[in-house]
Amino acid sequence: MLTPLAASLETERLCRLAPVIPVLVIDDAATARPLAEALVRGGLPVLEVTLRTDAALDVIREMAKVEGGVVGAGTLLTPSDVHAAQEAGARFGVSPGATDTLLEACESAGLPLLPGAATASEAMRLLERGYSVQKFFPAEANGGVPALKAIGAPIPQVRFCPTGGVSLKNAGEYLSLSNTLCVGGSWVAPKELIAKGDWAGIEALAREAAALPR
Repeated sequence: MLTPLAASLETERLCRLAPVIPVLVIDDAATARPLAEALVRGGLPVLEVTLRTDAALDVIREMAKVEGGVVGAGTLLTPSDVHAAQEAGARFGVSPGATDTLLEACESAGLPLLPGAATASEAMRLLERGYSVQKFFPAEANGGVPALKAIGAPIPQVRFCPTGGVSLKNAGEYLSLSNTLCVGGSWVAPKELIAKGDWAGIEALAREAAALPR
């Protein structure tokens, strides 16, 4: 059993390890380990594998073996997602939103969750339950930096990881906000570089992202 407070403390710790959490949609588990190794070498140890492909759970299993890495499962929607991800080796979860059923499943399983919020009301509801670290999603579609800054003014107790439309171009703007711990983005692991096995190229992108000020 994990309390919301304990979950938020752990997700905050993970969010502070690097300015960017790679959001990974991987089709082939054979690429999982070298990809994770490249990202970790580049300074991005916390990895989110989205459960959007048939290979996702195998990808988590492989990435969980990488020394220095912390792999989590994104797009958790149901209790079965929570249990499957945890059994595969996920050490945290990420969701696009939040329901009582999902929150209860993560708490019961002892899996730290970064729950999604898009509005002040959603952020307040999660805060009321004890979740002070949240994912702002989809960030750009919900007004981007100005919206997140505006939400932060009356609700300074909540810290966010904005995800969705975040890129190297705008990541710095998000990271400059006092209520942003880190950002989530897929630009550090482009599909074309993964397909070519260009791990050096991905490591270089990771180093660039890891050097972003916050």
